[in-house]
Amino acid sequence: MRRTRRDREQSARKVDYRHLNQPFAPASLFSDVELAQIHETALEILEEAGLRILNAEARDLLHQAGARVDEDMVRIGRDMIGAAIASAPKSFVFKGAVADRDQVFETGRMVFGPAGGCPNAHDLVRGRRPGDAVAFTDAIKLQQHFDAIHILGPSAEPQDVPIELRHYFSLETQMTLSDKPLTHYARGRRQCMDGFDMVQIGRGLSDDEFQNNIWMKTVINTNSPRLIDNPMAEGIIDFARNGQMLIITPFCLSGAMAPITAEGALTLQHLEVLAGLTLAQIAKPGAPVVYGGFSSNVDMKSGAPAFGTPEHIKLLMGTGQMARHLGLPWRSGAGAAGPTVDMQTAAETHMALWGSLMGNATLTIHAAGWLEGGLTFGYEKFIMDMEALQVLAELPTHPMIDPEATKAAILGVQPGGHFFDQPQTMALFSTAFYEPLIASYANYGLWEEQGKLRAEERATQKWQHILDEFTPPRVCDGIAEKLAPFVERRTSEGGAPILE
Repeated sequence: MRRTRRDREQSARKVDYRHLNQPFAPASLFSDVELAQIHETALEILEEAGLRILNAEARDLLHQAGARVDEDMVRIGRDMIGAAIASAPKSFVFKGAVADRDQVFETGRMVFGPAGGCPNAHDLVRGRRPGDAVAFTDAIKLQQHFDAIHILGPSAEPQDVPIELRHYFSLETQMTLSDKPLTHYARGRRQCMDGFDMVQIGRGLSDDEFQNNIWMKTVINTNSPRLIDNPMAEGIIDFARNGQMLIITPFCLSGAMAPITAEGALTLQHLEVLAGLTLAQIAKPGAPVVYGGFSSNVDMKSGAPAFGTPEHIKLLMGTGQMARHLGLPWRSGAGAAGPTVDMQTAAETHMALWGSLMGNATLTIHAAGWLEGGLTFGYEKFIMDMEALQVLAELPTHPMIDPEATKAAILGVQPGGHFFDQPQTMALFSTAFYEPLIASYANYGLWEEQGKLRAEERATQKWQHILDEFTPPRVCDGIAEKLAPFVERRTSEGGAPILE
């Protein structure tokens, strides 16, 4: 029987990638005894040797809470750390502009974020170039389009916007093009406060509504080994006091900024997270903190960071164990070291994604679009990575079990036959399987007829179509007008330089 267009539309496959849970139990790299040993070693180093904190306010807060401070070296006792672990929330909600975009951060959830912090952009049409306002805007539109990207990220740095004004452009672009949870750099107190003000104005929030909910996140990168610089320490204090999400993330590269062993890298990472967590909880008990882990190894011939390696995957699994040891949600990092869109960079990112999945990462950042170890945001790379993310997003859906239907299907086909025209197949053929984003299952002859396009060329067509057809969500209407007076006033005042 010929199926009508209405029949096809009604049977179209429906998916929901907006809210995901981990589909599998977490993998383990270390035993419980070994985890306890790593934790104990981190505590001993923080107590006995400490770490450098360059921000005087942060040192004063820690000193008043009981830490020993000697110039810029701070030694933090285990009682302080234990209190911080106890006060940090184990579950919280990161809010979008609409409720359906809210994301719960807790053990067992699965959230994806895009490439972030890339100073360059690349696509097959325009080539590699410095990041600019166009690339930043394009990246936000691409992030908004795909439901398997759950939170926004600064994929391409808009270097043509002055640094003292860049945060205005960044937040306005996010709020006028997307309804997803926002990101904001901690680049000095004035920029943080500007960002908080813009969210209140754009979202129409009272002081209480802003302070008592989480509307934006920032990533705090420690300067491994054992150093927290001035902007990062100040960012911890400011985001904590205002109730916004801190993702405290050491970047511990084994053999370079961290010991060459997995145990050593995880120990250093752990003690730096504990120090940042403690500062955040002293600034405001109950501040939302995500345990960040972005540890990998370096190429010992060049010193360049590597991703998707066995060491990277092992460290992701170990990081998950350390975060669960504290009971905190945790952030992993995917990424790629290669310079272009090819088998290497696809494999690097996809292996890292599987490592994050095995480690049960709550949030995986740099999940789509990263090239050159984070130096470049790739348009085609973003699309190709989205294929992998959508496959992972399918995994939490548990298969239906219907023994009678299965028995009927098997017995309905003679030995040596086929299931193409079997009633169950006919009923489910249009909805049973994942529909590829850009992957081609054509044979060689058909592929030739279709233009012999490689995967990256099909990805070019995809991102071009998305950008051509993009329309902001209705909730974004009117936000630019709300923000304009604030942005104009602050711009006329000179903006907010990073160093104040």
